Amino acid sequence: MKKELVERLIGKDVKDLSFWEEKFPQRSAGIVTRVAPSPTGFMHIGNMIAAVIPERFAHKNNGVFMLRIEDTDTKRKVDGAVDLVISSLNDFGIVPDEGPVSETKEVGNYGPYFQSQRTDIYKSGIKYLLENDLGYPCFCTEEELDQARKEQTALKMRPGYYGKWAKYRNAPEELIEKLLDEGKPYIFRFRAGGEWDKKRYFDDVTKGKVLMPENDIDIVIMKSDGLPTYHFAHAIDDHFMRTTHVIRGDEWLASLPLHIQLFEAFGWTPPKYAHIAPIQKLDDGNRRKLSKRKDPEANISYYFEQGYPVEAIKEYLINLANSNFEDFKKANPVNPIENFDFKLENLNNSGALLDFKKLDNISKEFIATLSSSELYDRLLIWAEQYDEKLAKKLKENKDYIKSILAIERDGVEKVRKDFYILSKINEEISFFFNDEFSFDKKDFPVSEEFVKEILNAYIPTYNHSANKEEWFENVKETAAKSGYAKNAKEKDKDPEAYKGTVSDVATILRVLITGRTQSPDLYAIMQILGKDETLKRLKAGL
Repeated sequence: MKKELVERLIGKDVKDLSFWEEKFPQRSAGIVTRVAPSPTGFMHIGNMIAAVIPERFAHKNNGVFMLRIEDTDTKRKVDGAVDLVISSLNDFGIVPDEGPVSETKEVGNYGPYFQSQRTDIYKSGIKYLLENDLGYPCFCTEEELDQARKEQTALKMRPGYYGKWAKYRNAPEELIEKLLDEGKPYIFRFRAGGEWDKKRYFDDVTKGKVLMPENDIDIVIMKSDGLPTYHFAHAIDDHFMRTTHVIRGDEWLASLPLHIQLFEAFGWTPPKYAHIAPIQKLDDGNRRKLSKRKDPEANISYYFEQGYPVEAIKEYLINLANSNFEDFKKANPVNPIENFDFKLENLNNSGALLDFKKLDNISKEFIATLSSSELYDRLLIWAEQYDEKLAKKLKENKDYIKSILAIERDGVEKVRKDFYILSKINEEISFFFNDEFSFDKKDFPVSEEFVKEILNAYIPTYNHSANKEEWFENVKETAAKSGYAKNAKEKDKDPEAYKGTVSDVATILRVLITGRTQSPDLYAIMQILGKDETLKRLKAGL
């Protein structure tokens, strides 16, 4: 296309690509990755995996990890979504080396990192394509495009702007000038060089060599509002930001031939692509992709609201993404995930299944590493955001609740592992508060008659000052005097000789003290409740 027409279409002051090549030189870092979300609402758990993986891969290899905001779809942009993206990444300890740190501030020398602010760079790309007959203006109306789609559907052809339906692909410059004189609106399209009937192997880091048809569709690369489409913008951005690895969902795999074609049109070396399968869930026994609309667990905020520690969620996401992480964790239970040798070749290639049992277990194991003070602080932070009533309770009973959380936690070798999410802790410790405590006689392992018999024997002997060993010895002695076996084996030898076992006696005490058949260390619970409250609860069984 002649220079004068190019300038009329795109403007006279558009810089050559060489300007941007000089402005954004090749980096010294061997690995450069990015996460590039669109500010269209909440952070999907898939977005977070798409951030965790490139961040770990880059930083494990002393590389650069960027955040880029792909905000060219103005119709879907949601106010506040950029800050949500940034805060979500920060919550996960995922701190980009470059990119926005707020709606108005960014760090790094390869920006702007908002696509909406990179129009000058995109125009340079359009200019190059026009000058080299690799792009052209298209004046098709929506009605014309709709009519073409109807014809293609009727003929059972692929939809798209190609072949005889690419109306302005070979339009003479005289016609283009005439339409410009008439003030006809236009967009820019890429002149595809592929043939649909031909197939070619494309390299994917996770999937290996993939055989796919060449691209023959002349896609839109810049809209009438002057903003680029995703396909075009990502190629320009990844080249000038010097991205070496693009890690993204495999819904983009079908676009790989087009994207490689775009890089080749500019004479650029494309980055390495790694496509990751989407997270799936079981629905009536069938696996399906996690849905933004149907599944609350698709929203990363769901996990925060439930009270999963960020560290546990992050570990779980890496576990979903990298097939050998679980073996690493088993061999290195206290080794931080930052030391895991993250490899793109080991990315899950079949679609990880969302497994809350595994997440709960990871969360439980992490919470078990916290001291009572650390757990209290986390619980308070969570409650201040999600449970105002609990936050008030925590503040008013700080030392008391810390002592509760310390049971089988502080200073012990085998830490309790009954807490797996913060939202359940209040329920787990509720029996420590009189207005929340109750018990059900149905939970007694023996008849009420035997319960009263045990209590009449035990209560007079209860010594709140006794140590744990002395206390338990007294329970066993009371049980034996009341006709209960020391253990199940003893009772099995002569079932008729015993009313039950010492564990039945302990269960009676546990139900009366906690309202539950299972609880943490009963002795520690009684010590925290105090002598008067302990005896009050025991006597309630008489």
